[in-house]
Amino acid sequence: MTTSREIRLASRPVGMPVAENFQIAACELAEPGPGEVLVHNKFMSVDPYMRGRMVDRASYVPPFAIGEVLQGGAIGVVAHSNAEGLKKGDIVSSMFGWREAFVAPAAALEKLDVPARVPMESFLGVLGMPGLTAWAGLMQIGKPKPGDVVFVSGAAGAVGSIVVQVAKLKGCTVVATAGSDEKCEWLKSVGVDHAINYRTCGDLLAAVQAAAPKGIDIYFDNVGGEHLEVAIEVARPFARLIECGMISAYNDTDPAPGPRNMIQIVGKSLTIRGFIVMEFAGLRGDFIAEVGGWIRSGKLKWQETVLEGIEQAPAAFIGLFEGKNTGKMLVKL
Repeated sequence: MTTSREIRLASRPVGMPVAENFQIAACELAEPGPGEVLVHNKFMSVDPYMRGRMVDRASYVPPFAIGEVLQGGAIGVVAHSNAEGLKKGDIVSSMFGWREAFVAPAAALEKLDVPARVPMESFLGVLGMPGLTAWAGLMQIGKPKPGDVVFVSGAAGAVGSIVVQVAKLKGCTVVATAGSDEKCEWLKSVGVDHAINYRTCGDLLAAVQAAAPKGIDIYFDNVGGEHLEVAIEVARPFARLIECGMISAYNDTDPAPGPRNMIQIVGKSLTIRGFIVMEFAGLRGDFIAEVGGWIRSGKLKWQETVLEGIEQAPAAFIGLFEGKNTGKMLVKL
């Protein structure tokens, strides 16, 4: 028997999640049966979309159940295998996060071929779901062209920090917002043309207009709210607005007002398109080929914020909404 600790949903958050919404518990894992493997997780992911799963409502993924272990992306190492195709020591990706270890059918796991000098946890970030979200959203919906002006909100997060670099690699001018001067300095270090601290700039619209006096061609939205209203205001005719996330509203207890300038969508012939990354799962091979090439050549960089220990998972998750991460937020197990 293997003892594993896990994080369960104790209660549904109302507004900002708090520590009391989570419960740490221990469980005993049986030996893996035929076709099953025992995996010890090494890293787990926390992501903003998980907040929506803590609400009991129909969505594109089922809600988390009270009293049950939470789910999320994880990278682990096979400790014992009773399945063909997986052996002890293999590195695997799964959706069995929020726990130190688990037993599962091999078919529920993906064996990873981790390149030399690329850490395994990068498959939860730059080479994982956030990276695919950034690359596919920008390339498939934004369709950037050299000379385009791209505005990215929440640009120091797991997705935004990749979007800005892909846009630069495609020959675009990039205007980005983040929540601290330190984050803005990091964005400038990877080539962002204009980095705006939205917490201290005063008038966000005026700051973006100063950075993009001729307007923007693409907006990649991770924040929503005022940022979306500003994007509509500064959009050029036929601009593409990519709606990836609206973290500013995830903890609202009442519906937030919509942008006051939506009438401009008509006059400017704007395209506003929301998406879920699963829509582009079939492009993962192309994504790995292009982004992996940029990583190998040193053209694309990434950052991670890592908390250690399964007991830190709730704090890591709550930290996403407090701006405590630069790049991907991870928990090392």
